[in-house]
Amino acid sequence: MNQRTLLITLTGPDRPGVTSRLFAVLAGFPVAVADVEQVVIRGRLTLGVLVAYAGDTPTGTGGTLGALWTAVERTAEDLGLEVELSTSSTAKEKRRRGRLHVTVLGAPLQPAAMAGIAGRIAAAGANIDRIERLSSYPVTCIELAVSGADPDALRTELAAEAHAQQVDVAVQRAGLYRRAKRLIVMDVDSTLIQAEVIELLAAHAGCLDEVARVTEEAMRGELDFAESLRRRVALLEGLSEEVFEKVRKEVVLTPGARTLVRTLKRLDYRFAIVSGGFTQITDALVENLGIDYSAANTLEVVDGVLTGRVVGEIVDRPGKARALERFAREAGIPISQTVAIGDGANDLDMIAAAGLGIAFNAKPVVRQAADTAVNVPYLDSILYLLGIPRDEVEAADAEEGVTVAEG
Repeated sequence: MNQRTLLITLTGPDRPGVTSRLFAVLAGFPVAVADVEQVVIRGRLTLGVLVAYAGDTPTGTGGTLGALWTAVERTAEDLGLEVELSTSSTAKEKRRRGRLHVTVLGAPLQPAAMAGIAGRIAAAGANIDRIERLSSYPVTCIELAVSGADPDALRTELAAEAHAQQVDVAVQRAGLYRRAKRLIVMDVDSTLIQAEVIELLAAHAGCLDEVARVTEEAMRGELDFAESLRRRVALLEGLSEEVFEKVRKEVVLTPGARTLVRTLKRLDYRFAIVSGGFTQITDALVENLGIDYSAANTLEVVDGVLTGRVVGEIVDRPGKARALERFAREAGIPISQTVAIGDGANDLDMIAAAGLGIAFNAKPVVRQAADTAVNVPYLDSILYLLGIPRDEVEAADAEEGVTVAEG
């Protein structure tokens, strides 16, 4: 039997009972609900209902479908709404391939940016099926449900547009995997926290400029991380271990860090940190934030004094990737369900290994290699890439009595 569809679109001022009134009318006719979309913006409603009916259902002004049209139009008029109806044959409708989530972040988000993104999507032969706002502050985040596009090709196109428009854009496949339990593995220095710990230590040792220069070379990928670490740590020789307590007090979390960890833990995600820094500092972060797994280097201390050496295997670029794989095994989570977040060259291997690699305010080499880049200074913006809207985060915080200052 050939089936056809009727799309009913109501627009106008929102009011209670619109949806129930429409479906009560439809209940009196031989149709089945195939799809429903509704959105309210600033008190203005757009409600779309797609119904299916048999191809031999009588049409015309005196037929069953004609009676349905008349009933819907009368209901819309009674509610003070505009109505549009259109029909098509489901036999001729094509199933669109490649359903994707396209997430756009801007601070502010300019109309030109959305025009550019939408234009690239259209040029790729894809369609925007739905648009939803995930956040309005401190950054604006808009998510588009897109169908009919090749994800890799669209990601390349939108990355170029994002650079031109100075916004962040992520392209991810739709589906259940996005909602599945995940493991988040995050770099620490200049990602979870706002500084490089070794530079904080170097400031107390009086060698900050030299350490900072070596750090920058390593972050750009110009110097092997293990060698750079040994060179920098050697400059700390002779420092009292009392310096660790001083540096712990100097550590400042990146804005949104507590909100990110707290929200993901509520959702039963596992959270891990992996750092080229030092356990003497990261252990305090683990305890403070309730982090599940961690890996970092350990500075050697003898008789209360730093020796200028590290103890054990160095956590470097390949070591971070191995840590991600180890944490995933321990958590019983497939690698495809992991997210890696970092900013420097020594994060590249774990970003490549993870199911989703995110460059957070990162060096160019990392932004080019990652699946997506976030360049706003708020770590909780990562939540939007996982499809978690800000209003749900705030509602959960309110239920638990969490204040904004704690976020």
